[in-house]
Amino acid sequence: MDLRYPIGRYESRSELNPAERARAIEAIAETPGRLCVAVAGLSDEQLATPYRPGGWTVRQVAHHLPDSHLNAYVRFKLALTEDTPAIKTYDEKLWAELADSQQTPVGISVELLDWLHKRWVILLKAMQPSDFARKARHPEHGLITLDMLLGMYAWHGRHHVAHVNSLRDRMGWK
Repeated sequence: MDLRYPIGRYESRSELNPAERARAIEAIAETPGRLCVAVAGLSDEQLATPYRPGGWTVRQVAHHLPDSHLNAYVRFKLALTEDTPAIKTYDEKLWAELADSQQTPVGISVELLDWLHKRWVILLKAMQPSDFARKARHPEHGLITLDMLLGMYAWHGRHHVAHVNSLRDRMGWK
């Protein structure tokens, strides 16, 4: 198994059907609980363990999810309220090195992710099918649809929770 992609690489799609959207929204709704279970009971030493050689620590992964998903939530709101807005990127590697990603207890990020996803899911469930075709302009990927973002962030949550869970399995952490 490729430790970088324990659930496989993301395969981008510009359009999802209603059943795929519903599954993606459910995956987003489930991500905070899955992260909570994945990090439950881990010691400071375990949280400081990289999920793979050269990879982020479990702590950094736990803090990365709300960092990333806050950006996603804002991207959705921009695309829903503006005509093809330009969205900003951020250097996730540098964010993972900041003090809040190094020193904050992971429970704070799990709770932040939980509340963020509660709001995000309300927004997603209120969207009309045509809303998912709305676009934003990404500086690296060009025009992207909200369907593309929905699918990607549903995968993204599962991807990082799988990093933690696969490490737990490999290390025999119960």
